[in-house]
Amino acid sequence: MRLLSALSRGAEIPIFPVVGARGLALVEALRRLPGLQLVASPRHARVLLVAGAVEASQKRMLERLHAQLPSPRGTVWWQAERLFARGEQVAGDDPLPAICKAAMADDPDQRPDVPPHPWQGIGPHGQGGQGMMGGTPYGRPMAMTADDIRDGLALDAYKARFGPFLPMLPPGLVLDMTLQGDVITSAEVASAPFHQGPEGDAPTLCAARMLQLMGITPRAARARGALIALPKGLGMRRRLAAWLRCGEVSETPEPLPDVLPGLEWAEAVLWLASYPPSRLRAACMEKAAA
Repeated sequence: MRLLSALSRGAEIPIFPVVGARGLALVEALRRLPGLQLVASPRHARVLLVAGAVEASQKRMLERLHAQLPSPRGTVWWQAERLFARGEQVAGDDPLPAICKAAMADDPDQRPDVPPHPWQGIGPHGQGGQGMMGGTPYGRPMAMTADDIRDGLALDAYKARFGPFLPMLPPGLVLDMTLQGDVITSAEVASAPFHQGPEGDAPTLCAARMLQLMGITPRAARARGALIALPKGLGMRRRLAAWLRCGEVSETPEPLPDVLPGLEWAEAVLWLASYPPSRLRAACMEKAAA
């Protein structure tokens, strides 16, 4: 009752959405519901919402995301198989009652509160591989200097895996990348985006996702110059313009390892979002099969 009273006063339930197969359209529809706030970090969420099919192999990743929600917290499985014991399960089209109930829950930790990898530093004090650099403390390789691909200056190069539930990337996409600052110097596809069905390619949904990444609401898109705000080149303006006219985009992206190196992080995120999910998935699947 306290939660329902808070909702009536205009408070919102902060939700971190985890999008599985055919879950993208479900989650985007939630943005139009009053009383809910979709947040970009589990640290700011009250409810972990798993929408769409997620494979059992992703259970550990979901548990790690769950651990990042501050307590008290709840979980909702929306058209998704429950991968750990806690949480409300929803098979239909209306998850709001389950979300309200989960917002009053207090799920316990699903995994022990310990680092996911053991300490793997190198050297007498575990400080790294070369002086204070190198090594893999807690399973994460430390940055080593390398020549910048733009001007040759020596900068730290950081290698990491990104995805499959990073909010700014297409759901399911996993990339192994090296970055120097915010510039991508290498990229390989480790896993293709999840299948989203024809509803995932709807022009309004695709446009809304791009605009959301730009911090622009669909209603204000034209007034605030959304097209001009996009980086030149790579066809992003052309594809967004087509979606804003409710037109279809039939372009197929070039291989990601060829396009992403040299782009800044924000450019790469927008470029990935500028293709229909089915086209991007097909391109990644072709690369994996080659």
